[in-house]
Amino acid sequence: MSVLVYTESEQGKLKKTALEVASYAKAVANQLGTTVTAVAINANDTSELGKYGVDKVLNVTNAGLDAFNAKAYADVLKQAAEKEGSKVVIVSSSADSKYLAPLLSVGLEAGFASNVVEAPSSTSPFTVKRTAFTNKAFNMTTINTDVKLVAVSNNSFGLVESEGSATAEDFSPSIPEINVKVESVDKATDKVSIADAEIVVSAGRGMKGPENWGMIEELAEVLGAATACSKPVSDLGWRPHSEHVGQTGKPVASNLYIAIGISGAIQHLAGINASKVKVVINTDPEAPFFKAADYGVVGDAFEVVPALIEKLKAFKAQQ
Repeated sequence: MSVLVYTESEQGKLKKTALEVASYAKAVANQLGTTVTAVAINANDTSELGKYGVDKVLNVTNAGLDAFNAKAYADVLKQAAEKEGSKVVIVSSSADSKYLAPLLSVGLEAGFASNVVEAPSSTSPFTVKRTAFTNKAFNMTTINTDVKLVAVSNNSFGLVESEGSATAEDFSPSIPEINVKVESVDKATDKVSIADAEIVVSAGRGMKGPENWGMIEELAEVLGAATACSKPVSDLGWRPHSEHVGQTGKPVASNLYIAIGISGAIQHLAGINASKVKVVINTDPEAPFFKAADYGVVGDAFEVVPALIEKLKAFKAQQ
């Protein structure tokens, strides 16, 4: 009857989101008076999960699962939930989990609540708080099915350490035939990914051209942040489409979002509203983004950003 949590990994290393959903699962397990079981697929080291409330890890090792496949991964989690008798299953809000969650929901005949931002306010009935209307509002959702599936919004619950350690168990579920062949995968291994980033530095057409992106990358490096851009910038080919954030690009739920030279079209704001603190740098004091910002700087990015980098480097040097 333990709470089951899917802990994602990449190239064998657990993602930050894995630790966050483990923390969330522990909070749910405490309310239910039960334990937490994690499922890790092709992860090299899962011992860290014990620090975040996991009692047992089901390690799945299968070369056929090296490349993500929503149907196959959902089937693995379904078998794990059935094995453990889990009535509550927790996943993240990553791109991969958004693909597998509906399939898992159908397989387990589970009610599914996405974009959950807090531990359940009640477990009888099972009620969770979710974001709605592109993060402009909240709603309280009650799941009445026997099995419940919850997807936790990134950077909403945080990492909560617990005392204890996790036991490991090899788990060998039956893997359905995978008819998709992955020829190659290209990844930027030297950068922080937008999905996992706690800080995102984003820029728009106010940068005037791709040749000026050096200072954006430098600021991101100083902050340990991911770089991003607005839709017009990716459409113009100044930056890769993988960096496009907004309603039609990648959603951002970072702790800090810095927007430089971005006017703040409604489609962009819809995709980054879940970020906790928004800082805007723009020469136009009437830019729509300022209405959504927590902090705003009216000024020329070519003057403000270098000065900000200099101050940050000086601050870090004193630490």
